Amino acid sequence: MMRTAIYPGSFDPLTNGHLDVVQRAAKLFDHVIIAVAKNEGKHPLFTLDERVALAKQCLKSLPNVKVDSFDGLLVDYVVSKKARAIVRGLRAISDFEFEFQLALMNRKLNENVETIFMMPKDTYTFLSSRIVKEIARLGGDVTPFVPGPVKLALKKKLKLALK
Repeated sequence: MMRTAIYPGSFDPLTNGHLDVVQRAAKLFDHVIIAVAKNEGKHPLFTLDERVALAKQCLKSLPNVKVDSFDGLLVDYVVSKKARAIVRGLRAISDFEFEFQLALMNRKLNENVETIFMMPKDTYTFLSSRIVKEIARLGGDVTPFVPGPVKLALKKKLKLALK
């Protein structure tokens, strides 16, 4: 039986920290699905389709990683994909409390779904999509923080927003 994990998130945009977690999860599981959450409540910069397309472009070199989107309860999505685990990234201790609550709630909703916490490399522990967007909005260089396709998409999206 294939061991499948779901790595959910808004990925608005995908960062090098996300890539680090995905690459390491791809070594632990037979199949990893990057599940881009619709979550319009966060007011994303990129549309759902744009986030999915960027993730596909950035992850195409990983043969056991697939990109998909979902809306609704994560545990329902996990079950629909016959996955066994949810992968969550923890950057700092401040992430832990919220992620721990989510993991416990998901376990309460479906005790067969496990949550695996992974920490990115220490060089990415400060990194968040929100910070990357702010740096880009203020004209800073996001090269060290995001894959090339994301950098180009940020530049194009923010240029259009300024017009």
